[in-house]
Amino acid sequence: MKISLKRKITLAFIITILGAIVLTSIVSNFSINRNFNNYLVEEHKEKITGTAEFINSLYNKDRDLKITTQEELQRYAVLQDLYIQLKDNNNSVLYTSGTSHLQHNRMMDRMMGSKMHRNSGEYQEEEYPLTSEGKNIGSITIGFFGDSYLSSSALSFISTLNRSFIISAVIAIAFGFFVSLLISNQLSNPLIKITKTANIMRTGNLNVKSEINTSTKEIQELSNSINFLAETLRNQEMLRKRLTSDMAHELRTPLTTLKTHAEAFMDGVWKPTPERLRVFYEEIERSRKMVDSLRDLSKFEQSSLALNKSTLNVSKELKGIIEIFNPLFNKKGYKLDYDIQSDIQAFWDKDKFKQIMNNLLANSLNYLKPEGKVEVTMKKENKNIIIQIMDNGIGIPEKDLPYIFERFYRSDLSRNKNTGGSGIGLTISKALVEAHGGSIKAESTEGRGTVFTLIIPHNEKSL
Repeated sequence: MKISLKRKITLAFIITILGAIVLTSIVSNFSINRNFNNYLVEEHKEKITGTAEFINSLYNKDRDLKITTQEELQRYAVLQDLYIQLKDNNNSVLYTSGTSHLQHNRMMDRMMGSKMHRNSGEYQEEEYPLTSEGKNIGSITIGFFGDSYLSSSALSFISTLNRSFIISAVIAIAFGFFVSLLISNQLSNPLIKITKTANIMRTGNLNVKSEINTSTKEIQELSNSINFLAETLRNQEMLRKRLTSDMAHELRTPLTTLKTHAEAFMDGVWKPTPERLRVFYEEIERSRKMVDSLRDLSKFEQSSLALNKSTLNVSKELKGIIEIFNPLFNKKGYKLDYDIQSDIQAFWDKDKFKQIMNNLLANSLNYLKPEGKVEVTMKKENKNIIIQIMDNGIGIPEKDLPYIFERFYRSDLSRNKNTGGSGIGLTISKALVEAHGGSIKAESTEGRGTVFTLIIPHNEKSL
């Protein structure tokens, strides 16, 4: 059976508080009762000893034990709930308080009920010497019940203490219940809102946003993650729609051309000359390249992309690539400069490195303005090799910059330039760089140019 978070937290709080109160009450009650009983017993012993001293002092004042002295002893015995007997050395009884008042007190305790009821302890007697001027002239017998130290005040204190524990337990449980409700609401309510937001996202509404006000760090991070997920899904949905549109556009053009030519041939308007058949071939080839691009992209995006690594003089290879591109730049009146640190060695895939640089240099070449310029730099820094390709071309709009490494994504500026690219060159370059354990980023200002930065470990241990 599923239990809500709110109920779980409430039950956990109540059980924890109840358990803590029970354990605390048991330990505290045991400790207090034991120490309090020890205190009462010691106090009772002092009372008995004090009684013997009182009798000795009283007897020394009145050796004949007049009636007033006996009455005083009797009152003392009744008040202290004691039996007192005095004997001389001949074992003759000089005075006795009797035990009637002890029996009467026992009966009264039982009649008052459990509130002040004391356990019927065994009757005990203690004997002390009766002295006069330092001489032993007899004995003092003091009798009492074993629990006589439990006075009404002591019993009242213990009863009050136990009631206090019970009242404290009830108050603590009520307080814990209130606090648990407060905390569970603070935890569960934001989670309920986040769940509702996630369910709305599941229906396809990605414009929803989780807006909660909480001081709990983890819940706030969860809310932010849901919002980030919604934003990411919106972007992915936008890219998916754009990809569908781009693919439809890319495939529609050659298919339209092929259809038009086929209809002209069928209607006898055109004859199938080699020139017109070449157009057929070019459009078919264009469609084939589009399909091959999709296949290549699927392969490059696999996490298990196989690399054929070997020790590579990256400086020499990069200079060779630049030499191949130089005629293409010169033909269009562009400049291609470089500043490459000499003799940088790395353990990379040679073919994949060439593909990365070819894609990036071709991309820069396609989007240069008149009197355009591209500069390539490479240096070794710590355990990484840093390569930068900087151009002064048309740049990339800020709104498009986060998506340029997405497959088939092309900004409006690149569309207007009509370069004919498939829009996967940067995607493939990113996949190859990451396969080498590196990263690639782009910085651009529209109308001023773009900088691509590659940071790739040179894998010195493998050299």
